Order: sequence, then C-alpha cells, then structure tokens
Amino acid sequence: MWRQPRAGLWVVAGVVALGFLVALEFAARRYGLPGPITTQTREVIFAPKSGGLLYASMALMMVVLTWRQRFIAVGAAIGIDVAFSTIRWMLDVKVTEGHPFGNGALWVILGCAVIAVTRRTGNERVLLLKGVGLALLLMAGRKTGDTWLFITSKTRPLVLDQYVATADHALGDPSWLVGRIVEASGPIGFNVLDFVYGQLPVAAVVVALYQFRGVAAERRFPRHHLVRTFLVIGLIGPAFYMIYPVVGPVFAYGTGTEQWASVSLWAPESAPSVQWAAANLWPQTLPPISPPQHMPFDGITPRNCMPSLHTAWAVAIFIHSRKAPRLLRYAGTFWLIATLAATLGFGYHYGADLIAGGVFTLTIEAALRTFDRGWDRSGIRLVAYGATVFTALLVSYRYVPLEMAKHPWVAGPLLLLAMTSVIYGYVRTAARWEATAPSAREPERQLELV
Repeated sequence: MWRQPRAGLWVVAGVVALGFLVALEFAARRYGLPGPITTQTREVIFAPKSGGLLYASMALMMVVLTWRQRFIAVGAAIGIDVAFSTIRWMLDVKVTEGHPFGNGALWVILGCAVIAVTRRTGNERVLLLKGVGLALLLMAGRKTGDTWLFITSKTRPLVLDQYVATADHALGDPSWLVGRIVEASGPIGFNVLDFVYGQLPVAAVVVALYQFRGVAAERRFPRHHLVRTFLVIGLIGPAFYMIYPVVGPVFAYGTGTEQWASVSLWAPESAPSVQWAAANLWPQTLPPISPPQHMPFDGITPRNCMPSLHTAWAVAIFIHSRKAPRLLRYAGTFWLIATLAATLGFGYHYGADLIAGGVFTLTIEAALRTFDRGWDRSGIRLVAYGATVFTALLVSYRYVPLEMAKHPWVAGPLLLLAMTSVIYGYVRTAARWEATAPSAREPERQLELV
C-alpha cells in the first residue's frame, strides 16, 4: 500500500508553491502593499516582524545537523543579531515595528542552503535542503497568511456575520458566554490566553521537534509530521475566507480591538471598526433572532473566521502530540483548550466556526495520511465523509440559519453529532492504520531515502 515518492512530484510541488507565492505577490502589490516574497526578503536586513518565528524556523532546520553543527549555527545566529543591533545603535536606527532580533536566524538558514548546494552531495545534500525547505516554508506560511488576510479585507466588502451569528443560536451563543468569562477574568486571564493564542506556531514547532528527534541519527524525515499538516491547513484554509467572509462577533457586534485595549499588554494600534458593527452587543447582549442579511464592513479587518484556522491548528497539535511523552501530551491538551477559549472569549470566532475548523483539520489530516498509504479505501471514505460534513456545515450556516436558530434543540445536537461522527471516524480509521503500520514500517524507511 505504500507508494514510492517520485522526484518529479517534489519538483511539481516546488513549482506550484513558487507560482502561488508569485501570484500573491502581484495580488498584494495591486493594492499597494508588498507581498510575501518582498516582506521575507526585507527581513534579511530590516527588523523582522517575528524574530521568534525565525528562530523557531531555524530550530526546525537544525534537526538535520549534528550537535556540534547546532552549537555553531546558534552561535552564528546570535553573533549576527548582536552585530545588527550594534550597527542599528551606531546609526541610531529605532526599531518601531517587529523585533530587534531574528535576522541572524534567517542568515544561518540561507547560509545552510548555500552549503547544501556547494558543499554537500547525494543524500546529505537532499537532507540538508529538506531542513532548509521546512524552515523557509514555515516562514513563507506566515507571510502568505498575512497577505491572504489583507486580500480578503480588500476583495470582500460584504460579510456573512449575521448568518453565522443566527446559526450560532443553535449552539447557545458560546462566544457571548465565554466572552463574559474572559472579561470577568481581567488583565491576567486575558493576557495568559492572548499569549497562548499568539504563540501557536511556537507550540507547533515544539511538537515538530519531538517528531524530528531522530532525523540527525537516522538521516531521514518521518513520512507524516505536524509541519506538513500545519502548512496544508494554512494553504487551503484561507480560500474559504474568500468564499465565506466573516469578521467575528467582536467586530460585527462589538467595538473591535478597542474592546481589549485597556487590558492587553501587546495590543497593536488599529483603526476603529465600531461604526461598521451591526450593533454594540458583544458580549453582554445576545443578538436578536431575525432574518440575516449581508452587511458591509471596512476594508481593513480580515475576513478570517470561517473556518477557524486557529482551532484547526490547535487540533492538529493535539493530534500529533498524542504519541509524545506525558508532559507534551498535557501541553497539547492545554493548548487546544486555551486556544478554543481564546477564539471564543476574545470574540474572534463564533461557535460554528470552531466546529467547522475541527472537521476541516480531521479531513486534511486524513487526506495526508491516506496519500501516504496510497489512497486505500478506508482513507478515501473518511476523506469524502469529512469533506461532505464540512460542506454541509457551511451550506447550513448560509442557507438555513434562521431555521437552526428557531429549533436549537434539534439543530444544536445535529451540529455536535456531525462533528462527533467525523472524530469517531478518524479515531477508528487511524487505529486501524496503526495496527497495520509495523508491517509497512521497513519499506517506508527505505523509500524515504529515495
């Protein structure tokens, strides 16, 4: 059932990825902003938006290095950052946006790419290039995500928040409930959740590093890992933002980012959006049940709610941490619960978004594992079922939200049952795959080196 990966497949994937980045670059420039290629290139010299992400990316790349090489890489990155900071201080350059560190990590990653091409051959070159590729993909994923969000705000002037908010009555309006809880928790509760919410990529890197712990010794990557799932979610997910634009309850029914400005330690300045809201109701007053309509919104706020990709990524972290040591399993569970609380409690998502995000992740995860197995029948059934449920969720939110709100004791359990059925299908199918994995483990190990 295992298929041998072909070199042509990697070439095609690389060409598609490059074409996608170029397309986003042109799309962003059409609206007067630099695209993902330009913003990533600028970080070779200028202060990066997220220095932590660059060092996390370098950590992913270092899984292919020996311990001696890792110490050299970290030392070089820190030394370069110190040099950059010294030069900025001498030239009196103030870092007003982003982080004053991280350039060194990017230079080390690019340096390893040059070494792989000029100083390595055969499998060693391929392995080092794979490590560099993982690092660059993680960085590119963040940049493309930012560009996607900008494009949604410019190309989708009308949002469907009233439809999702109406459908959310069937779930008991969880965002309003959790929003009041977070509000009552004060600055401490908010900022703890805000830290968890913002550091989701770092949590993913920690789990990925555990999965890659044997790469340096075995000279191969595992066939299936969290980084791949993370990137596919980030690549496919934003396409649904264009199909189903939603800004979230704190924007559509509240004061936007101003809601948390007084308690947040890291709140960036942003344009007020309260004038675009349907009403100032969140989180104290539930929206009335009435026929939903499309509503216009500003050209700044991202339409990034349906599905909830933060939920999707947190679910992926949870799944991939199940075989880790107990501490990492507990951390994966905590990150999932805290992320769900933050997405609802900050008013960034409706409950319906979270259900769609969970089903979306399980479908993606099943598709990737089925691809590895050669598209066996059980995997195809699971992927088809997950895609069907995901589509049915979006269709129901759009076309029958009023009926769902009027019959919450029917619609609510049906939504939860639909999500639970996908979870059950995934757990059952994955258990069957695990039972047959040992017999296929050795062929898999050989094929990874091709």
